[in-house]
Amino acid sequence: MRELPAAARLYIGCAALAAALCAAPAARLGAAAPWTCALALGALHALCERMRRCPLTDGPARRDTGPDPAPGTFPPGWATPVVLAGSFLLPPPLAALAAVPGALLAPAARPWPAARRVWHTAELALAAWTAAQVFRAAGPTAPAAAPFPRLLVPALAASCAFCAVLIGLRGGVLVLAERHPPRTAWRGPAARLPVPHLVHGLTGLMMAVLWHSAYGPPAALPVLLPVHLSCWASAQYQRERAAHQATVRALVQAVDIKDRYTRGHSERVGRASVLIARELGMAEDRLEVLRFAGILHDVGKLGVPTRVLRKDGPLTPEERRIIELHPEYGHEIVRGIGFLGEARAAILHHHERMDGSGYPYGLMGRQIPECARVVAVADAFDAMTSTRSYRRARPVPAAVAELRRCAGTQFDPRMVRALAAAVDRHGWRPEQVTAGEERTPDVVPAGRGNVAPARGHRPGAGRGAAR
Repeated sequence: MRELPAAARLYIGCAALAAALCAAPAARLGAAAPWTCALALGALHALCERMRRCPLTDGPARRDTGPDPAPGTFPPGWATPVVLAGSFLLPPPLAALAAVPGALLAPAARPWPAARRVWHTAELALAAWTAAQVFRAAGPTAPAAAPFPRLLVPALAASCAFCAVLIGLRGGVLVLAERHPPRTAWRGPAARLPVPHLVHGLTGLMMAVLWHSAYGPPAALPVLLPVHLSCWASAQYQRERAAHQATVRALVQAVDIKDRYTRGHSERVGRASVLIARELGMAEDRLEVLRFAGILHDVGKLGVPTRVLRKDGPLTPEERRIIELHPEYGHEIVRGIGFLGEARAAILHHHERMDGSGYPYGLMGRQIPECARVVAVADAFDAMTSTRSYRRARPVPAAVAELRRCAGTQFDPRMVRALAAAVDRHGWRPEQVTAGEERTPDVVPAGRGNVAPARGHRPGAGRGAAR
């Protein structure tokens, strides 16, 4: 398990201390404070978070086999309106306290589950405290004493403040804990959070108004039903996404069984592709597509005869031509899988080269799809930095230097620079393999010429030169 960086521990500790300081004045409020309301909202928030483990809400998402979310980045669910209702109904210190029980009970992914739970509690308490302060500054009238329309502007302002605190805090923890580039760390939260939180703010306001209505707190509970249905729909989406990932895994496992030399390679190419895409500032939805592209880039080997893939010794020209068909085979295999999107183009063109000497179509420069240029660099980088059955892995700096040497002729210089920056920031620890992977790297070793000749022929490369 990776160790949580010291800077991230300090950041989380400071957030927890700030949350404690915000909640501390609650001890001086006395018996006249709305303690009963705070306890009820805290219990309701905790109940909602516990129900997130229910199969009807977010259970499938937590069982997803994809990468763990960043600390505190659980999607806003049906518990958020309860927290915002507390910000509208309670003094700021009590609003912060009411957010604590549910935050402590929220699911915490690995790695660092304890740190994630502390972080989620601190950020939610700080956001609730800020929202309560803004609500009272923008509309000092209590929800029970004002008509609903007059409370809309203060509630929206408080919801925006709530969301802004989460965005600011989460961007910082992504930089320090997950080592995201600072220029892109806040982009994901800023794209995901505002609209859901504005909707939840209106829901929380309706809860607050009904809480003090003639019907009492039970009248506020039905307001959560639409939010629950929305979360159920989100869970259905997560199930579909999990099915997509299962499809990808099945294809990769089929390739691994057929060709032992690709085992583990595909997953690492997917990981390197995401590093490049994130460094380039690509949108979150494209990161997933690039990961699929990297993982499936060699799926066309399913169409190559096993005797050719596993042949010991040099390939004949005819066998080389068969190998060079694997991008087209791969494109045909995934043609009907709609969720792959532009990943299909990466599978087809990841052996094209900037100078036009690649295959299958000899595209050059910007004619090569961007996703294919990303995967080509990731593929070559993992090929050089992985231990094979016939040679040891190259050091990461040597592999990066080789990519730079071939930039402009074989690889897109922009993608090479992005990979170099990402590796410098995040590091790269390829797993050691015993059986080896693809026998031939996608870069000609130093001292063997500038780039490989057309259609994958590498003098002296031996078995698998076009693979």
